Amino acid sequence: MREAADRFGDLEAIVDGERRMTFAGMLEAVREIERALIGSGVGPGDRVALWAPNGLEWVIISFAVYGVGAVLVPINTRYKGHEAAHLIETAGARLLFTVTDFLGVDYLELLEGALPEGRRPQTIVVSGPAGHGSVPWSTFVQRGNDVGAEEAANRTNGVQVDDPSDIIFTSGTTGLPKGAVLRQGASVETYRQWSRGVGLTRGDRMLVVYPFFHTAGLKSCILASFLVGCTLVTHPVFDVTSVVARVEEERITVLPGPPSVFQSILAHPDFASFPLDTLRLSVTGAAVVPVQLIAQMRTRLGFESVVTAYGLTETHGTATICEQSDPIELIAATVGHPLEGLELRIVDDGGAEQPAESAGEVLVRGFNVMTEYFADPEGTRQAIDPEGWLHTGDVGFLGTDGYLRIIDRKKDIVIVGGFNVSSAEVEAMLLQHEDIAQAAVVAMPDTRLGEVTAAFVVARAERRPDPSEVMRWCRDRMANFKVPRHVEIVTALPLNASGKVLKRELRQRLTAPSKEGS
Repeated sequence: MREAADRFGDLEAIVDGERRMTFAGMLEAVREIERALIGSGVGPGDRVALWAPNGLEWVIISFAVYGVGAVLVPINTRYKGHEAAHLIETAGARLLFTVTDFLGVDYLELLEGALPEGRRPQTIVVSGPAGHGSVPWSTFVQRGNDVGAEEAANRTNGVQVDDPSDIIFTSGTTGLPKGAVLRQGASVETYRQWSRGVGLTRGDRMLVVYPFFHTAGLKSCILASFLVGCTLVTHPVFDVTSVVARVEEERITVLPGPPSVFQSILAHPDFASFPLDTLRLSVTGAAVVPVQLIAQMRTRLGFESVVTAYGLTETHGTATICEQSDPIELIAATVGHPLEGLELRIVDDGGAEQPAESAGEVLVRGFNVMTEYFADPEGTRQAIDPEGWLHTGDVGFLGTDGYLRIIDRKKDIVIVGGFNVSSAEVEAMLLQHEDIAQAAVVAMPDTRLGEVTAAFVVARAERRPDPSEVMRWCRDRMANFKVPRHVEIVTALPLNASGKVLKRELRQRLTAPSKEGS
């Protein structure tokens, strides 16, 4: 933050609705909140939870928490009271920042009855009407009046590279969320490499559709932008028409997002009239990226550079990355090479290392693997083996070129009569159908084969695919055991806040065993 203020000064740092602030202005705002945190008794290592939508205050608070040596605990804005309470209680948050008036939701009210009195943070700061024992923002800020600038600077100067910076809870698509402990120095080094690799640069203007509580928003948007002098333009809720309007109004050059964002734009009925000529760079990932989508982002959306990357919360959000200078064929087919300082291994179910071009589970070891799952030694032990290898649960292989290809999540392998079927492979095939814009494939119980594939698809604008025809189309293009035995046309796929398809919800629609065989 201090370096950004020195280097970029009067350059616009944040655009949040009608509010705009320079990098120099951000530093002054952060210093004010650092003093207020110290005045509230927040010490090094204390956890500070932040449950609020993307915005200027989110960025200021996060840097201030880091600046006093405390640990940020971001909370998913889509969580209900009991879900948020679990994170706050697990992390042992000393202070909570939240809002009482976001899209008609009072987060304090949601917490009532969900968080035992003895487990509540000592201070709850709200922007909006205070209540339920909370402190209004103005009162909180006044707590810093008696804290000197030298005391705050000394606290910041005491922060070390290996100190914890965040506890970011995994998305929770399976089981209860686990809190990955990330570090100050590893965060900065990861996104110095990330920014250099993708070509993010001073003067870029990035529209942020990722939520800040996710590593994609917090690290590859906020942190990366402050490292290079890119202007962040916040966007509260993804909607195709509003995003396109913002691209034109703010002369956006960088639009990162999961594949679903770009598929939605491409499938929109008004796509031909969209003014997207300022766009030059996109980084996509967070899910298996169809090869044809990369090509469409360049040819139809007009991006000069489309870069793919791969990572997990447990690797500070990034483990591998393509370079902007890589050939399009390599970018389309891979998720890049490991960051400098990281090692990758591919192993089979017995733990034996696999040679190049052979698939298995992806293991990662190196500088940005999380320290632990907070207060969960058993979960940590299961994730990181005694040699320091993080077991990702993802299936892929390393090519002879050293670039990683992700095939699927291990749990998304469908076993049909003894044959392994990659759901990502079937999804990629379905996206070649002229009537289909998006697809998600899951396992469906089958009385004879154990399980078969089922597909949920979103139609392209003004197209009406027939499920029977889609199945016939698939039979002509893939082995019979891969063909979906159930195709359902849906208006939208269920997504979590980071843009990943919630396949658990799709599986819940398929509780009855299939009567179709093959």
